[in-house]
Amino acid sequence: MMPRGNELLLPVNPVFIWTSLLMALVLNLMPWGQLAGMPDFLAVVLVFWSVHQPRRVGVGAAFVFGLFMDVHEGALLGQHALAYTLLSFFAITIHRRVLWFSVSSQVVQIAPLFVAAHVVSLIVRLLAGGVFPGWWLVLAPVLEALMWPLATMLLLAPQRRPPVRDKNRPL
Repeated sequence: MMPRGNELLLPVNPVFIWTSLLMALVLNLMPWGQLAGMPDFLAVVLVFWSVHQPRRVGVGAAFVFGLFMDVHEGALLGQHALAYTLLSFFAITIHRRVLWFSVSSQVVQIAPLFVAAHVVSLIVRLLAGGVFPGWWLVLAPVLEALMWPLATMLLLAPQRRPPVRDKNRPL
């Protein structure tokens, strides 16, 4: 049974999934990622695909992308990997429930995941002897949650294309 109000989507192309994840990684590697309060684009895309395609993008992919971010930022090896792994695990855990809600209601369901990921990352940073990055850190999970409708619109767009019509098929 399909969730209420959802249209039937075409199958997702695996190349599109991994391209979107790599593009989000590239966005995180840009210099503006070092600014305080900037959203984590990779986290948003990881959560999106963990919710919509949990069999294709899971905890293993989140761990590998987390290691890439750790190396890029020079953070304690495993800091982002742990946060992304937990983020992906909990997104997969609630993916059936989230899909029953409208996109605007999904923001409320997804926001605690982003907050928890930033809290885990902050705790690991502080335990390793790092300094508190400032209160701008509170802005990042809010921006990530607000990016959810935009991510949904962009990442589901290829699946919403109309199927090729055939004169011999009624659908």
